[in-house]
Amino acid sequence: MCIRVYGIVQGVGFRPFVARIAGKAGIAGSVCNKGPYVEIYAEGTAAQTDDFLYRLSHEAPERSSILKIEKQRVEPEGETSFSIIQSEKVRGDIFVSPDIAVCPKCKAELFDKTNRRYLHPFINCTACGPRLTILDSMPYDRVRTSMGVFPMCPGCGYEYTHEETRRYHAQPVCCNDCGPHLYIPGRSERNAAALVYVRSVLRVGGIAAVKGIGGFHLCCDAANPHAVARLRALKNRPFKPFAVMMRDMRTVRRECVVLDGQEPLLDGPQKPILLLERRTVDSGSAPDGGRPLLCAEVAPGNPNVGVMLPYAPVQLLLFSYPDGERMTDCFVMTSGNQSGAPICRTDEDALEYLSPMCDVILSNDRVIRLRADDSVMSWQNGKPYMIRRSRGYAPLPFMLSDTRKGCVLAAGGELKNTFCIAHNNLYYLSPYIGDLADVRSVQALAAGVTRMETLLELKPSVVACDMHPEYNSTQFAHGLGLPVVEVQHHYAHIASCMAENDWQNGAVIGVSFDGTGYGTDGTIWGGEFLRASYDGFTRLGSIMPFAQAGGDLSAKEGWRIAVSLLDDDDLAVQIGLCSAQSLGMIRTMIAHRINCVTSTSMGRLFDAVSAVLGYKRCSTFEGESSMALEFAAESELK
Repeated sequence: MCIRVYGIVQGVGFRPFVARIAGKAGIAGSVCNKGPYVEIYAEGTAAQTDDFLYRLSHEAPERSSILKIEKQRVEPEGETSFSIIQSEKVRGDIFVSPDIAVCPKCKAELFDKTNRRYLHPFINCTACGPRLTILDSMPYDRVRTSMGVFPMCPGCGYEYTHEETRRYHAQPVCCNDCGPHLYIPGRSERNAAALVYVRSVLRVGGIAAVKGIGGFHLCCDAANPHAVARLRALKNRPFKPFAVMMRDMRTVRRECVVLDGQEPLLDGPQKPILLLERRTVDSGSAPDGGRPLLCAEVAPGNPNVGVMLPYAPVQLLLFSYPDGERMTDCFVMTSGNQSGAPICRTDEDALEYLSPMCDVILSNDRVIRLRADDSVMSWQNGKPYMIRRSRGYAPLPFMLSDTRKGCVLAAGGELKNTFCIAHNNLYYLSPYIGDLADVRSVQALAAGVTRMETLLELKPSVVACDMHPEYNSTQFAHGLGLPVVEVQHHYAHIASCMAENDWQNGAVIGVSFDGTGYGTDGTIWGGEFLRASYDGFTRLGSIMPFAQAGGDLSAKEGWRIAVSLLDDDDLAVQIGLCSAQSLGMIRTMIAHRINCVTSTSMGRLFDAVSAVLGYKRCSTFEGESSMALEFAAESELK
């Protein structure tokens, strides 16, 4: 029998799994990666074949995802054993595994003094480790990854070729003898010495740039207010919350309120950043009696904190290396970049952009082919909601039930950019890129599109983009030399919501509230009610239009919107929105339409209310004023 298995079946130990269950079922034959699918040739009795197929469907590796199994009867060839044979390339839909957080078995081996991978900062197996970020092309084999330049030692070679081991055909397999190396650019320390030195810097309140799976992080002691304040000053990030990496779930429970269902997400194979409610000294101790230690500077004025657990072995070692020194159990672990730029992935990037913000850089010689920033999720009504879909999830596709044909590149938004390559009913979303106002993010977008096209073996025939004529995403799309379809911003939001829910039942009434988007009438939209289908939309209405004076400044200074909405000039001055002089300036700009646009932005309306109520007149990061209003409302409800 010839069996083809489609889905996430490469980079997750699927071929070794097939070989093992074939042995259990008494099946002879072979298994081979074909790129879009795994092909199995199975010979055995009817009972053996049924047993094998049952195991194939019900015992697949935890990290795999079988979308479809095709079976075809073929003539037997008299096979007497089962083998994994060399990969072959064929055409078809390709599924690339995301990077997978270090698994419990590897974590146990990492701290087992009797294991030959004791304290190895790159430990991995068929169930965990880097995938997308080290991949050059499909099929997924070592020679087509960043690990191809590291020859396996005899010990790793044995595990790689023997099916009774956990690393049978684990492509990134390595150990202390043959794996990548840690080092500090500009210093002599390597491997253990480099790690010990970086820990010593962090322990005394220093800042480190640490290369992980998908890029660099900036790291410091999250319980040290001076270290966090210094990082804020160096990163020019006065108030925007930092993500915190905590050593284990016990630490998470000490610092945060953990609800039912959150631990499996925090400690699962993706390990995203999850927004949790912070404990405070006033709110009482954790279930085990521990008192919270996080400093307020981590997330000023914010009742929540973004939390993740270590997902790379080197992060575990930063917390728990046995050098005899006590280390914090909470690190600020924020993206290693300048504001708005993509996360740094190379030493050259880190030296140029991160060295002014840190005291030491911990790097390694495993090349990151495609950057992947951390995924971020919130928790609402008992379930998680994706805020930023990146490491651990991208580039897993959404599969819709429609029958559209073709290949389209969607260039993504101007802010918080990700792009998407759609092929027929499969929609492959990229990892997070960044804000395209920064030219480095535009370069990262172009490089990411090229690499994803290579990995997926797809070539889009048309590109979709925002209709704003001045967006870099729009200009990028028009520069590709492909037919361009410009899509209205808020219609794109609603169509995305329809697609995410696989809506195939005709038109909907969509409500799209956000900060800004270019409208078909040349004004700024942002509080829209649309009748929408996949073929187009009709604008049914919006919130009441208002004057948005001050150009880009009005997106940061909510008091400007508040002044334009208030009829009482004296009140605007009395409540401290602005001075009489500033009030006169805004009124003149509105009267003469100087640097002033008509807007229906719900985001700006929230900013105005926040300013009027005295929470935030201005924002230092996107959404800050509206967040302050939200936190105040939530506090009143409690």
